[in-house]
Amino acid sequence: MTLRSRWRAARSALGLGREDEVALPELPEIVGSVAIIMDGNARWARERRLPVAAGHRAGAQALKEIVRHAPDVGIRDLTVFSFSTENWSRPESEVEGLMTLFTELIERELPELQDERVQLRFIGRLERLPEALRERIDRAEAETAANRRLRLFVAMNYGGRQEIVDAARRFGAECGPEAGEAEFARYLYGPDLRDPELVIRTAGEQRLSNFLLWQSSYAELVFSDALWPDFTPDDLDAALDVYARRQRRFGGR
Repeated sequence: MTLRSRWRAARSALGLGREDEVALPELPEIVGSVAIIMDGNARWARERRLPVAAGHRAGAQALKEIVRHAPDVGIRDLTVFSFSTENWSRPESEVEGLMTLFTELIERELPELQDERVQLRFIGRLERLPEALRERIDRAEAETAANRRLRLFVAMNYGGRQEIVDAARRFGAECGPEAGEAEFARYLYGPDLRDPELVIRTAGEQRLSNFLLWQSSYAELVFSDALWPDFTPDDLDAALDVYARRQRRFGGR
């Protein structure tokens, strides 16, 4: 029985539907926090002789399906890598198109995110983003703040090293020498983001690319050959099943 089937069986046994937020029995295979490096939009577009923008829009649709599905398999925190601090080096036309797309998507998808009771959060150096996009981000975070079915963290203008540097500056200025890891973590972009148990990367690449370096120190890694626009809920289920077969030791035996 797959992870998805076990989760659905547990919900069915308790008479719960998608709209219910009642806590379910603890199952060792269930992954509460997942992070995804969404790679392959441009490659997907090139293979179809389409502009890169078409790949990004197809990727946005793939994310929409994953967000709908994630709570049904027990995921409560989903973090996605949408734009890195290094992505500014891409062609100016592509970057401008992405900023416009992000702005449009937040505006268009906000009503459905509300219906699905998804809390939308953004992490990164957001101050560099265009003003129109920052305004949409602020409004989306405010309007979805009370939602509890899924917390969707969007890493935008994000870099893991940059996050640690920014946190270290504040930590050093405000904390004494006796402070430790728990205190340091409070200065990360999303201090309440649970460390991911599972990090998924698509498009066959096998690296973290400066994503959640602090939070992913003990995460399990699963790499999918699917280009991100082709990544489906079934692919997510397959990654969760791989995770369920692993034994996490956290440095022990």
